[in-house]
Amino acid sequence: MDSMKKGLLYAIAAYTIWGLLPVYWKWFETIGAGEILSHRIVWSFVFVAALIFIQRRWKDIRALVGNRATLLTLTVSSLLITSNWLIFIWAVNNGHVIETSLGYYLTPLINVVLAIALLGEKPTLGQWTAIALAGSGVLLVAIDYGSFPWVSLSLALSFGLYGLVKKRMKVDATDGLFLETAVVVPLALLYWGYIGNTHEALAWTLPTGTFLALLVSGVATAVPLLFFARAASRLPLSMLGFIQYIGPTLTLGLSVFVFKETVTPVLLISFSLIWSALIVYAWASVQSARLLRTA
Repeated sequence: MDSMKKGLLYAIAAYTIWGLLPVYWKWFETIGAGEILSHRIVWSFVFVAALIFIQRRWKDIRALVGNRATLLTLTVSSLLITSNWLIFIWAVNNGHVIETSLGYYLTPLINVVLAIALLGEKPTLGQWTAIALAGSGVLLVAIDYGSFPWVSLSLALSFGLYGLVKKRMKVDATDGLFLETAVVVPLALLYWGYIGNTHEALAWTLPTGTFLALLVSGVATAVPLLFFARAASRLPLSMLGFIQYIGPTLTLGLSVFVFKETVTPVLLISFSLIWSALIVYAWASVQSARLLRTA
């Protein structure tokens, strides 16, 4: 139970940071999504490498690199999270913040399906009811949106699969994130070279304060991912998925009150269904835990 409590705190911290990050990425909306992503990768790598150096974990890193199966798994998780970052940055900086919110509302449903299909988790009747309520809410949002929500589905699939991979990996969070960023750093540096040669690089021309804020993208990226990895190792995947509703709810609030995107009555009904699902799922999970303790 202590482990689960820690996992819960890590999950809440990670999703709260992610929910507020659109404000941060909007700061760099004059820069292309690809260039922002490349900086995000490089400075994340630098930040995590510093942590590895301080903690003297190079021996652990060498052991992971020597394990082909682990290295392959980390490569897959790296590509999944990198694609998620790119889609998210592009969507935020092109006026699709509500779509990102919908995407992360979809992710818990995908997590539950993956948990049932691949991890053998068995939801209770109450949890199935919550899933049905949340699914109805998401379906209403998609219908109200009026077209195929590719941004939302891409975000949901990439992050849902990333969560599954992290759940199955028995790797320290810091070590795993270091290797995940190391996999894509060469691509980021090649991209820097390309946009430099074509005179399309804009980040280096930013005002000093804004450029320094961009350097902090490494911390803004790595910290919630480290929290998420620690949460994923302690919580059932389905529970982790429903805690995730914190993030898109905060993002939805930003899209309405900060970025002034339109919210329709159908959207309000949909999110009411989703929050009802959260309450039902939490109640069902507590009841299930009590039964396990008394068994």
